[in-house]
Amino acid sequence: MFVLKNTSLKIFGVLTSIGMLIVLLQGALVTKTDSGDGCGATWPLCFGQWFPDNPAVETIIEYSHRAVSGLLGIMVIILAIWSWKKLSHLRETKFMALMAVLFIIFQGFMGAGAVVWGHSDIVLALHFGISTISFASVVLLNVLAFEDGKVNIPAPVVTKPYRNYLIFVLIYTYAVIYTGAYVKHADATYVCSGFPLCNDQLIPDMSGSLGYQIGVHVAHRLFGILLGVFLLVLMIWTIRRFHPSKILVWSSVITFLLLIVQIIAGVSILSANSYLPPALFHALTITILFTILSYMVMIVTRKPVK
Repeated sequence: MFVLKNTSLKIFGVLTSIGMLIVLLQGALVTKTDSGDGCGATWPLCFGQWFPDNPAVETIIEYSHRAVSGLLGIMVIILAIWSWKKLSHLRETKFMALMAVLFIIFQGFMGAGAVVWGHSDIVLALHFGISTISFASVVLLNVLAFEDGKVNIPAPVVTKPYRNYLIFVLIYTYAVIYTGAYVKHADATYVCSGFPLCNDQLIPDMSGSLGYQIGVHVAHRLFGILLGVFLLVLMIWTIRRFHPSKILVWSSVITFLLLIVQIIAGVSILSANSYLPPALFHALTITILFTILSYMVMIVTRKPVK
């Protein structure tokens, strides 16, 4: 008789992963609607109240983000402890559990600190990147629960240069995420009109009052284009050299396609009548892309099953 293993853990992990995605998108919504001050400079209270009276839209956005984040913080800690107990025989479990807990706590402290004391744009841009790592850690914990008990778990044999290149691409993707978050916090979203040119110039003028913001925007574009090149190389390399591993091939193809979608969403922000939908989709695609790359790194660093 076929017996499902760790069924409750899997269900809880799926719910936590979905919840973390909601938290991440809520955080992006807070940033992109400038609702960070929606509860004033008090935390965890909102304008000194547990339940604010007659809240404005910005207050509802910020307050709901705090409430869901608090609930998911508890769920992540429960998932990490549960996984530690049930999946400790798997090599990656303890590392992923620690990453999930540390980054969800770090994420919460950063959000609270930004409200109470305020932070520079450089520090605030880290918040989305930290949320992305936290989300990826939770998803990979869930993946481990589904892999447990299977005879053939993915452990593709790759060369050391390929493995190192994949790790480099993962780290570089995080840098791209950071530059994208910084564009919003530096108020640089609309300083460049058009794409791929910026204000009809290949090298835009950065000498005016908006010179710094233009530089930030152009830098993010260059980072994104380079990421496209790196992911294209990764896809071709994977297909040509490691095609027996279908999971690696499909993962490399999907990450490249997600980057194309990511670029389209980013460009549509500049021309769309509504800013919010493409901006949130922009955040969603890069988060999924980063998570898939994290999964690829996890499986290529495993010891092959003999």
